[in-house]
Amino acid sequence: MNFYYIKTHSLIKWLFKNYVWDIPNHENKIYLTFDDGPTPEITDWTLAQLKKHDAKATFFCIGNNIKNHPDIFNRAIQDGHAIGNHTYNHLNGWKTKKEEYLDNISLCNEQIRKSSILNIQSLLFRPPYGKIKPSQTAALRKLGYKIIMWDVVSADFDQSISKEKCLSNVISNIKPGSIIVFHDSVKSFKNLEYVLPKTLDFIKEKGFKCEVIS
Repeated sequence: MNFYYIKTHSLIKWLFKNYVWDIPNHENKIYLTFDDGPTPEITDWTLAQLKKHDAKATFFCIGNNIKNHPDIFNRAIQDGHAIGNHTYNHLNGWKTKKEEYLDNISLCNEQIRKSSILNIQSLLFRPPYGKIKPSQTAALRKLGYKIIMWDVVSADFDQSISKEKCLSNVISNIKPGSIIVFHDSVKSFKNLEYVLPKTLDFIKEKGFKCEVIS
């Protein structure tokens, strides 16, 4: 199944309970996440918006993008955001053999460590496209990784939807504990540029707190 186009509900969470779909709490905390960066200008813009609204987020980074843009990557860390692993080459788990997939994730984690000014490592993982095999999941969990999915999908990457629809996808579904997925990528920026500031205003208006995933 392609999780990007499915609105998460209790049945899916039960069937795929080895994944983190949300983080329930009574403190109005929610969790903004951004996939596919760091991307010049776009990640910079995203960080500026988050700083403006005093919001923290978790960035699921592609290893090769970290290698090419370590300054932007470190800016996210310095601003207090969390870092997650999104493979080194944005691999589709369904189309990749287990050992190749695990090696690519390990390569990304090594790039995170090498590029980070704080020498950090991350055991947060989000599969590109939301596609991952059970054997890959089992192996990653054995290594200590948390597989982070979402319960609110903006679909900002979808060129066929309007920016208004993209915004509705987000603000109509946020609740305490929600994990919201955006993309700091070139493909998504048309929608992200419109949706993120309005989402951050909505979050403040409703009294939600944006926290990092740990």
